[in-house]
Amino acid sequence: MKTSALALGLALGQVYANIPFPKVHMKCDVFGARVQSVISILRRSVAATSPSLRSFKHERPTLQMVPAAQQPAEPFAILIAKSTLVLAAQATDGVVTQQHIVELAASLVVPPPLLRQILLHPGPMAVAALLSLVPLVIRLVLTEAAAQPMDTVENPPTIASKTVVASSSSSQEPVLGKPTTGPVNGPVTTDGTCGAANGGTTCGNWPQGSCCSAYGFCGSTTAHCGTGCQSGPCSGAPVVAAPGPSPAPANPNPGSIKILPGGAAGVQAGVPAMHAGLMPNGRVIFLDKVENYTQIKLANGQFAYSAEYDPATNKVVGLPYKTNAFCSGGAFLADGRFVSIGGNAPLSFIDPTVGDGFKSIRYLSRSASDASLNGQAWQEPGNQIASARWYASVQTMPDGTLFVASGSLNGLNPTVKENNNPTYEILNAQGISSGNNIPLEILNKNQPYYMYPFIHLLNNGQLFIAVSKSAEIFNVGTNAVVKALPDLPGDYRTYPNTGGSVLLPLSSANGYAPDIIICGGGAYQDITSPTDPSCGRMQPLAATPKWEMDSMPEGRGMVEGTLLPDGTVIWVNGCNLGAQGFGVAKAPTLEVLIYDPAKALGQRWTHGPSSTIARLYHSVAVLLLDGTLMIAGSNPVEQPVLTPVPNKVPSEDFVTEFRVETYTPPYLSGANASKRPTALTLSSKSLKADGSTFTVKFTAPAGNKAAKVALYHGGFVTHSLHMNHRMVFLDTTGYQAGATSQTLTVKMPPNHNVAQPGPYVVYVTVDGVPAIGQFVSVA
Repeated sequence: MKTSALALGLALGQVYANIPFPKVHMKCDVFGARVQSVISILRRSVAATSPSLRSFKHERPTLQMVPAAQQPAEPFAILIAKSTLVLAAQATDGVVTQQHIVELAASLVVPPPLLRQILLHPGPMAVAALLSLVPLVIRLVLTEAAAQPMDTVENPPTIASKTVVASSSSSQEPVLGKPTTGPVNGPVTTDGTCGAANGGTTCGNWPQGSCCSAYGFCGSTTAHCGTGCQSGPCSGAPVVAAPGPSPAPANPNPGSIKILPGGAAGVQAGVPAMHAGLMPNGRVIFLDKVENYTQIKLANGQFAYSAEYDPATNKVVGLPYKTNAFCSGGAFLADGRFVSIGGNAPLSFIDPTVGDGFKSIRYLSRSASDASLNGQAWQEPGNQIASARWYASVQTMPDGTLFVASGSLNGLNPTVKENNNPTYEILNAQGISSGNNIPLEILNKNQPYYMYPFIHLLNNGQLFIAVSKSAEIFNVGTNAVVKALPDLPGDYRTYPNTGGSVLLPLSSANGYAPDIIICGGGAYQDITSPTDPSCGRMQPLAATPKWEMDSMPEGRGMVEGTLLPDGTVIWVNGCNLGAQGFGVAKAPTLEVLIYDPAKALGQRWTHGPSSTIARLYHSVAVLLLDGTLMIAGSNPVEQPVLTPVPNKVPSEDFVTEFRVETYTPPYLSGANASKRPTALTLSSKSLKADGSTFTVKFTAPAGNKAAKVALYHGGFVTHSLHMNHRMVFLDTTGYQAGATSQTLTVKMPPNHNVAQPGPYVVYVTVDGVPAIGQFVSVA
């Protein structure tokens, strides 16, 4: 097995530069190389990284599995380069063979799929290119070389774009980059892929549509036939474009942002806040992926990747888990447990105690009354979902079951269909999978923008699902699309150009009719991508549903909306340029935006204060019991970076952020700060969504004019999604204007379509100012 120096050089260059490869079959013989070619290429690639390599001789470095504190200080990139050079020099026949590749993996004491991820200290681009090729060499050579002997290949190698690997052990994420587009006029596709990156194929009469999208998939949506369409009945730019930025006035009472003090030894969030949720004990759970640094060490000496933050004391404790929760989905179960579903592969070279998370289900129990649960670890009894899912969305159904949709099978390139999981499965009310994967067409036809779809439960028990630019109403019980909704004008709205989506407050005044808004997004996954300022708002169950378009003051990707107890929506975080992913965003959007859905179109947006902290990829926002908004996270790098590193590709201009902020909204600012209702008591904290009643008592400030009661569910927060987030204004009687002592009779929603089972917070507002919320359980 061998190839020419020119062949290997072209392969390395093309891998890094993302130049599309011709569509041909894989041959295992392209992964050998003559020893002098390897040495020459590697020397040029890594010479700038370490002066010691310029005079490098054939000594062999030893890297064994030893405690991190005792490992060599030399960057792993250099050790890999040296080991590779040694193997090349030791080749007795002048050829790097299969055995030498095996020896490379063994010499580093790392399973072969992990080699690429040992690059904890990235060197020059060419080193990254080499390392991206190493696991491909190992996986393909070891699995295919034994099949049959191959002849010598002297032509430049071509790496097939459709290679699929069962799973990837990775702390990286695939980056789509700018799409490679035509126009093209080649043969008709046989698998639904098309365009310049797929051999120039066209769609013909492909069942999903005849337009070839910018990223090479056949379909008929505006994402396929609109901007970037490569072939077929392309419509080009929309006739009516999404609106551009709209200036918003300053809110007369904008609220304020403050950075919370750290706890002991300066510990703040403790871990990067990739996922978050408000627990029944009033504390916030942060959940992250496996990292090579966090602020907390566990008893076993490893870093913590989850933490429990107490807003009352600003103290945080680390929580162990057993499997990598990298980019999981989640929800609360009917019994109040917090669940994280799916994730990514182990990174045993960082932490050998954490296993594969692709199919994992993690459970966390907390209680408003049992403090003994505080600080306890995630429970992982071994239950698994039916298939691997990375970037899955989760929606609680009226019967307490969980609808789990989408995800990557292996963490690899989503433009390759075989890497993707456009299906859903059902977990029962105890969080155990049915074991069945069911295709979901809206995900299938919107690849590669199929991950982390927006999902909202409607008041008829059906689901609103939006992904890319498309949306539909889906009946889970019949596994059928009820209605295809109009495409949302503008750019992509979901991962990796996620905006934010909010189900606006429900009430009996209009029969709990759902009203949904989606804001922000972007054009492609690259640091140069413009972001979308537009918002679409729709009542999906209207007789003729359509998008009412509005816009924010600026384009924002990764912007997330959080409901407040007064019915307004706070939008925070994100960027004005770029997308989700590591090092592919800049121009952070620091301003708080306040959206009042009750006002007329054109008058709904005002702006609040600006933060001083960039909150980019992997940021969160969570409403606390006191009605303030906690803002945390931002970890837009593969492994934590504490000091900006300029001029890196991918960018490391923005650090891993451990600081925690709170935003105090207008309703608790200025004169409102002294008007909070107090002495709130509820007649019951075990409630039913059956139209039954309970009572609330509280002390109101003198001269009050109105009171409302909201049933609030914050949901599972990650990647700008607030899964299951909803709020219902409950009907009340007994309010007496001006009275300081109030007793209200409160009527629960009529069914679980409006309020599915699980934990909620009851907020009482008087003239818009909230009392401290109290957790209840909806059985």
